[in-house]
Amino acid sequence: MRMKNLLAPVLTLALTSCLLGQVTDATPAGPPPQPGRTVSWTKLVPNLASDQKQIWTFPTKLGKRQYWIPAAAVVGVTAGLVALDPKTAGYFRRTSSFDGFNGVFAGNHTSLGILVAPVSLYAAGFMRKDSKMQSTALFAGEAVANAEILTTVMKDIDRRLRPSDIPPNGDFSDSWFGDNKRYLRSNGSFPSGHTIAAFSVATIVARRYGTQHRWVPYVAYGSAVLVGFSRMTLSAHFASDVFMGAALGYSISRFTVLRE
Repeated sequence: MRMKNLLAPVLTLALTSCLLGQVTDATPAGPPPQPGRTVSWTKLVPNLASDQKQIWTFPTKLGKRQYWIPAAAVVGVTAGLVALDPKTAGYFRRTSSFDGFNGVFAGNHTSLGILVAPVSLYAAGFMRKDSKMQSTALFAGEAVANAEILTTVMKDIDRRLRPSDIPPNGDFSDSWFGDNKRYLRSNGSFPSGHTIAAFSVATIVARRYGTQHRWVPYVAYGSAVLVGFSRMTLSAHFASDVFMGAALGYSISRFTVLRE
């Protein structure tokens, strides 16, 4: 039973990549990234350095309307979810209604699934000599690396306790700056590392292939939503952690990695 639960999300993501590879010959290739924005194994490190500079200097751009309005919206929604976190986290901490779902979408299973998606996409592209598939996989890897660097720093700053660290009938409103276990290992709760990685991969795939294959964004983002939801049902994260992870994953992939 455990092996079946493990294979379900992994095979789903791998099958999606294979299906994508099968249909690419039937339609013309989509538009490439912006001029000068290319990726390869040798460019990954320079790209990451450039990406990180853009990520950490983003606050200097908030004076412009096109930046501060969406940023304020994300912060506002996150703040609202933080206010609701004690109720939502307490519910998921005490209920057993999602035990079956949690068995399939356990943390190790979704981590493996997130890894399998770009790896299988790259392997399919390599075998088919499809440069777009290979570059999409590399962009996804670049996005995940950027996301995890940002997540690690944020978690070490806010040191938020996970819902699972709090007793089922405990105080879920007192979770910030309470995790002093370790540093530089993404142990805290805010934002969700699984969710930011899932949405990073989903956004790259959806943006690169969504125009030619309309089903791709639904599968990509749908899978990412399931990963995010599982982090709440497992009491690994609060709802605000998941939402911020999704927003950051989407933003990093679209505006930093692809620079659309």
